[in-house]
Amino acid sequence: MPRHLALVLLAACASVASAQDVKLHAFADARLVDAPSPTSFIDGGSGHTRYGDGERGVRFGAAGVVVTAQLTPALFALVDVQAQRTDRTDLQVPEAFLRYRPVSTSAWRGSVKAGLYFLPISLENDGIGWTSPWTVTPSAINSWVGEEIRGFGAEAREEWRGVAGTFTAGGGLFRHNDVAGNILALRGWSLSDVTYGLGGRLREPAEAGEREVYDPFHAIGGRTGWYADAAWKAPAGWELRLLRYDNRADPSAYRLYAGGEKLFAWRTRFWSAGAVWTRGPVTLIAQAMDGDTDVRPDDVSYRTPFRSAFLLAGWNRGAWRPALRVERFGTDNPRERGHAVTAALNWRPRDWLRLTAEWLRVHVDRDASAVIGDPSRQGGEQWQLMARVYY
Repeated sequence: MPRHLALVLLAACASVASAQDVKLHAFADARLVDAPSPTSFIDGGSGHTRYGDGERGVRFGAAGVVVTAQLTPALFALVDVQAQRTDRTDLQVPEAFLRYRPVSTSAWRGSVKAGLYFLPISLENDGIGWTSPWTVTPSAINSWVGEEIRGFGAEAREEWRGVAGTFTAGGGLFRHNDVAGNILALRGWSLSDVTYGLGGRLREPAEAGEREVYDPFHAIGGRTGWYADAAWKAPAGWELRLLRYDNRADPSAYRLYAGGEKLFAWRTRFWSAGAVWTRGPVTLIAQAMDGDTDVRPDDVSYRTPFRSAFLLAGWNRGAWRPALRVERFGTDNPRERGHAVTAALNWRPRDWLRLTAEWLRVHVDRDASAVIGDPSRQGGEQWQLMARVYY
């Protein structure tokens, strides 16, 4: 972990420890899994789901502790530590930040935030530890955000609260996201609820017996990235969000890793747009992402355009919450075309207990899978029965 990242984490922890108003939230879950036959990307294969190789049985899913502290009426701190099961069990820090938001009695309210944090992209994952209340597995868009997209830096935000609704605009500068895009080009899209953070390692597709892993939050080349976003939320139940991201990475810069291999920076840019509509117990969420990532070893450009979109329909009936999501995703150079359907039924008989049955069917046609000896066309069904406890 880079020294200044460790210092920010320690500062956030120290702030939490000295606060008067401290809240601790935690979760842990286990799943009964029935997986499709392709080897999962988690284990270095070309499968696009979290579990693969036709495995069946009880599996550990994830566990996390989120500590928040209201240090003063204006100053807020958060630290999120999770244990994620990839091809090993890792302790990771997905978020650790401080936010300053002065109390405002007018329609305007500003804030600044610094540290390690999720960018305001996801409209699904608003639960504890950046989890989704609708499904176990987030969309392909937010699966990738959980893997590679993070801000280590600072943002400023301004909010206007009126009778017609609330308008928010902001943006930030960040470092340590220069590798973002690497996994989309080398592996393609995936559907997984594994959330990576400081201390985590992503695994690239490899032939049997090989294990190529990398830290997704590297600083390579010394450039500073940026993002800007705007959102509108109306009392009638509408929420619209738009974001532009550019990590400004130097696509010819690299670091040595994994026994002398070169880990290159990827110049990644994308637009993300989303909308939420809520009327009574019904919620509709739609999101789309379009962008490209570019790497230039030996001054030769390898540009990979990517795109994905989904529509989720949910029904919130007290303890019961069924959801259905359909999505499409793809890349060019290498070519990938895929679609998936997810159906989930959530039951919260107690505040501390969530039971979810989820069915995920995915089909992918990806030419590059043949490089590691797998068929280009893959698909299958992944079933999960999850029991998650909360504190």
